[in-house]
Amino acid sequence: MSAATEAPVGSWRHGGPALGSWRRGELGSRPVIGGLLVLWLVFQAINPTFLSPDNLVNLSMQLVALGVTTLGVVLVLVAGEIDLSVGAVNGLASAVLAVTFVQQGWPLWVAVLVAVLVGCAIGLVHGALSARLGLPSFVVTLAGLLVALGLQIQVLGSTGTVNLAYESWLVRFAQQTFLDPLVAYLVVVVVVAVHVGGRLVERRRRLAAELPAAALSTVLLRSLGLGVLLAAPVWYLSLDRGVAATFVLLLVLVTVAHLLLRRTRWGRGVHAVGSSAYSARRAGLPVGILRLSCFVAGSGLAALGGVLATARLAAANQGSGGSELMLTAIAAAVIGGTSLFGGRGTAWSAVLGALVIQSISSGLILLDVGTSARYVVTGVVLVLAIAVDAVGRRSATPVR
Repeated sequence: MSAATEAPVGSWRHGGPALGSWRRGELGSRPVIGGLLVLWLVFQAINPTFLSPDNLVNLSMQLVALGVTTLGVVLVLVAGEIDLSVGAVNGLASAVLAVTFVQQGWPLWVAVLVAVLVGCAIGLVHGALSARLGLPSFVVTLAGLLVALGLQIQVLGSTGTVNLAYESWLVRFAQQTFLDPLVAYLVVVVVVAVHVGGRLVERRRRLAAELPAAALSTVLLRSLGLGVLLAAPVWYLSLDRGVAATFVLLLVLVTVAHLLLRRTRWGRGVHAVGSSAYSARRAGLPVGILRLSCFVAGSGLAALGGVLATARLAAANQGSGGSELMLTAIAAAVIGGTSLFGGRGTAWSAVLGALVIQSISSGLILLDVGTSARYVVTGVVLVLAIAVDAVGRRSATPVR
């Protein structure tokens, strides 16, 4: 076939856009969203209360701590590394927050800040040992997991459990703060307006550079679809308590991380390092600094997840965080679409993966099924996600 008549990649001659993306290993979040919808429909068919406004509000609040922790895991995985200590860092931050605030009498905002900074410090050590000295991140973070677990037990002391006052602003924020419906709709309008503005600016730049650009009608229709997609959950959740403030915080963090990964030189560098550290180094990128920054951000977000989990439960104990959370967070990142092989993944993988994991947990709890079944189902979903990623990479063909 000559160059003049060769069909573009993704055309129907290549099997259509979806199949073309599959062959290039670029299905993205479509399998996750499809699987999540199937999961919800199955649970709803078995138990009609699953998709009730009350349960979905609970679901949105329960996935916040996991989602924030998973976001940190996504950053590390995209850089081509792995962090096994996120669960232990999460638990250590919970202990530091509870002990400094309740037992030491520190101001709550100071206790929160110190807890997050402890996580960042651990990530700095991990990054220095792995990126600077060349030690395998698997070994370094495994050692960090053990150290953090020991520090958590030491910080909590003989009491083992420390309860936070329900009157504290942090607990009220995590348990009782919801957006007023009018405010929530206003946020939707602002988000859609920013989206329209960004797409119009991008369209004008592409036209000025004589590059193909989306039609104005396409931009407006997509923006309208985004508005409906955001307004519908706001309306449905408002039938109960509304949109939780902690869930909004998660979305803000994910949006910021998404912009950093997709729109900044730092984010492009992180993807390049994860795809091929050797090529990134040859291109002059500061590979060590980029990996270090991902470890610091990952551990800091794990610590923040611990703070939010403590606020949600109003307590910290020796069971906070731990190996189960580490496994769940890594599973959520992979299920959400982040590659274990590095170089591929988005910040929204954290939300999608955490939503899948928490949906499985919530659905099985409503069905009065034990923890063992939750582990089994989550494991099966994880294997399927990794299989999709691996087959997608193996099926990738070079774009001509």
